[in-house]
Amino acid sequence: MGQLDGRVAIVTGGSLGIGADYCKRMAEEGAKVVIADLEDGSNVVAVIEQAGGDAIFVETDVADEAANMNMVAKAVEAYGKVDILVANAGLYTHLKRKPSADETTDEWDDVYNVNIKGVWLGAKACIPEMTKKGYGKIINIASTAAFQGTPGITRYAASKAAVVGITRSMAREYGDNGIRINAIAPGPIETETGKQYETEESIKRREASGKKRALGRNGMPQDLTGLCVFLASEKSDFMSGQTVVADGGGTMW
Repeated sequence: MGQLDGRVAIVTGGSLGIGADYCKRMAEEGAKVVIADLEDGSNVVAVIEQAGGDAIFVETDVADEAANMNMVAKAVEAYGKVDILVANAGLYTHLKRKPSADETTDEWDDVYNVNIKGVWLGAKACIPEMTKKGYGKIINIASTAAFQGTPGITRYAASKAAVVGITRSMAREYGDNGIRINAIAPGPIETETGKQYETEESIKRREASGKKRALGRNGMPQDLTGLCVFLASEKSDFMSGQTVVADGGGTMW
């Protein structure tokens, strides 16, 4: 038996990179998975189904309220409920680094719409369904950039700090509804998708970052998927409003 048997999980940004790994791992643990993304997720659905799991893809722009409502409606239509939301969709890999004073309002708006408003809208759409059952798990994907800062992409660091604030505030608001809301703050994670956007400078930065960590390396997707399953499962039912740092020992207080 899997840790998520009988559960229905929505994963935003689930078609590529770490999001696809969250989808596959949750399916392995018995969840029925809704892959919500602008990118086609049919390949992830196929992988899950070939392994004996159950998944659907719903084209979703997380920055659009109607799209989020449709995402939840399609999940309920297919599986009858929503138990878990992993708010993973976010802008990062393709962002151009530049000093904060050179960032444009359009660049800030793009990041705000996906990384902040998209997290809020996803939760807003799911909470009524979770409230009906008096139980739900929302897992927001933050970043260690929220605590350390990230020179060159202030808009990204600010957006992930906002995710931490959203997580804490909504956890206090909806605890009485039986909804647990937590966040994961990863450090640098090496994915094939991310490597497509790498430059010589970013490779050097990534390698140097790994050497500074207590474990001497950056993360891989499998370093996060188990934590995500834990937060989605009943094993973490007494946790809410928490941001769990998973970065190989790079951020310590």
